[in-house]
Amino acid sequence: MEKIRTTVRVAGRDYTLTSYDSEAHVQRVAGYVDRKLNELSTATRLPMAQLSVLAAMNIADDMLKAHDEINRLRRELMETQKQLEAARK
Repeated sequence: MEKIRTTVRVAGRDYTLTSYDSEAHVQRVAGYVDRKLNELSTATRLPMAQLSVLAAMNIADDMLKAHDEINRLRRELMETQKQLEAARK
């Protein structure tokens, strides 16, 4: 698999990234980060360095909550599968 170079715009600056992911995926990630930065910049008057840390914390929070939800759903699915197997017997 070949690496793809993609230029994205985040917080008004262009960045060229190299990734094995598709250009569409990299643009989607950059758009998400840009939206988070914009949301926080309108709500606060923090310097960009602090704003970036706050955005990273918010993004990590979103990711961990999604990870926890995936784990919860996996446990629920396993329990449902066990109940289905028990009902079949």
